[in-house]
Amino acid sequence: MTRSYHSPRRAQDAAGTRRDILRSAVELFSAKGYARVTVADIAKQAGVAPQTVYSSAGSKSEILHQIFDEAIARSDSASTTNRIRETEDLATALTLLAKGTRAGNEAEQQVVEVLYAALPVHEDGAVMWEKSTTEYRNALKDVAEHLRDKGLLHQDVEQATDVLWFCFGFGAWRTLVKECGWSWDDAERWLAQQAVTIFTH
Repeated sequence: MTRSYHSPRRAQDAAGTRRDILRSAVELFSAKGYARVTVADIAKQAGVAPQTVYSSAGSKSEILHQIFDEAIARSDSASTTNRIRETEDLATALTLLAKGTRAGNEAEQQVVEVLYAALPVHEDGAVMWEKSTTEYRNALKDVAEHLRDKGLLHQDVEQATDVLWFCFGFGAWRTLVKECGWSWDDAERWLAQQAVTIFTH
């Protein structure tokens, strides 16, 4: 009888190869656009053979799904919403929300660019957008519910969630930082101020 052999070093090497492939794919997708990148391009960037890309991370489409899944897993919305639940006033809550959403968007700015580039051309574009935004919007809804519970909302929770998405969603940060060239610090301050103004009028 033979026993299966498990090599921790081999598993570690395989995980490292996969990380290199995903990192290379993110860099290429964000720089050139999803549609213009091939598996061969990813392989060259990662320093591996194309077949290694397929065996380690899958097809280009599968790689894209993994990139988004890992970005979602890295998000730390719970810590932000937990801090906000301890607040008693609107300005503090929205300032913390600006800081938390800024951190996530800044850390994952390459992945956000990949998402925008892939949406029009990927067969699962709508599915990926929903997957990428659902947890984000749920966290904003938690904030809206907290503001309601504290008597700080003039809108219902659903409308308030939409307003928070308008102020702090992917599009707000991307417009100010990428398209308008604002610093992340300036964008954070301004978005917090605008949100406070909206919710107090």
